[in-house]
Amino acid sequence: MDNRLRASTEPMIITNGKIVLPGQMADGAIAIIDGRITAVLHDELAISNWIKLHPQSINIDAKQQYILPGLIDIHCDAIEKEVQPRPNTLFPLDMALLEFERKLPVHGITTMYHSLSLGVGLSLRGDHLLTGMIEHINSYRNKRSMIRNRIHLRFEVSHLAGMPIIERFLNEKAIDYLSFMDHSPGQGQYREPGSFERYVMKNQGVGVVEVRAIVDNLIQQRQLVNGDHLKNLSKLAAEAGIAVASHDDDSVEKVDESLDFGVSVCEFPINMVTAKYASKRGLHVCVGAPNVVRGASHDNNLKAVDAIAAGAAHILCSDYHPSSMLAAVFKLADEGIAALPAAVRMVSLHPAQALGVDGDIGSIELGKAADLIIVDRYDGLPWVTATIIGGQIVYSAAVRY
Repeated sequence: MDNRLRASTEPMIITNGKIVLPGQMADGAIAIIDGRITAVLHDELAISNWIKLHPQSINIDAKQQYILPGLIDIHCDAIEKEVQPRPNTLFPLDMALLEFERKLPVHGITTMYHSLSLGVGLSLRGDHLLTGMIEHINSYRNKRSMIRNRIHLRFEVSHLAGMPIIERFLNEKAIDYLSFMDHSPGQGQYREPGSFERYVMKNQGVGVVEVRAIVDNLIQQRQLVNGDHLKNLSKLAAEAGIAVASHDDDSVEKVDESLDFGVSVCEFPINMVTAKYASKRGLHVCVGAPNVVRGASHDNNLKAVDAIAAGAAHILCSDYHPSSMLAAVFKLADEGIAALPAAVRMVSLHPAQALGVDGDIGSIELGKAADLIIVDRYDGLPWVTATIIGGQIVYSAAVRY
């Protein structure tokens, strides 16, 4: 996948840090060779001996700041806003990706599953923009990469014309994650009358007449959705090693339906009953970091902190606001909702496990890629002072106090 994300060949050691391991905190150092973690050292003598053995190593003093695994964001549609920040204002795809990518290490995100929607009225307008963006990301990451750029294709199930597009991308292994969405009015996120129409009018800058046509077409197409077709897509995804998610499940019955379609991840359950049931059935439940930071859902649905406290949510994603990921982690720890290692797992190891990449990334463990962030705090808020991907320093902030 990350064809041009080259691991550093220079040895590196990060000393004097508060290391967040999968199950505990530890003081010490992390040694890196060929872009991979080769040792976690807790003894001063061991650290000194390692430096003597590798006199040309890059030595980074963490200054008693936190060392975390790089954040893995499995759902973020902010790239769409980079392309189209306002209705009818499209920017070049190459510029949008380049500018968006370089923001992510500042927020500690080392692996981004760019979430791109295929569905009328809910995404970049026109299938050609969606396919163009996917093709551009794939082309870009074959040439160079600052972070691990991956693709999350969000499929609006009523967009029947999109089926061949999904099948092509799955067969070509051009995407890394697939989710099934149903934003039809009257259920899920848009249960309240008029809520879907208001969203589309604001998001796409269309008027009453045009949104009415979108709604009528969506309802008509929704009645034609064939569950066997979705199962076939899930089968193709499984053959390609790609995880499949449901979206906005709002009932026990909806979770069962999603399971029947072959999903393994439940994104943004609408209420606690659904979240608990999805977790009980073995799904990886994902909630939004902005929900944690703000203390509420922007649609007045399930509060993420309640689901986390109840053990019914295991993954945090940035949804639409990348800087919320790290802030949510420390808020959970500060408020006693989760110990820091547990909160960190929600943005690193757990998403890696859900998407089947935990053998290579997602935690500070021997042999894994050295995707690491060094985090300080200012007025209680976390901020990233360095981001390292594959042993390469891709971001560093020097601050004078």
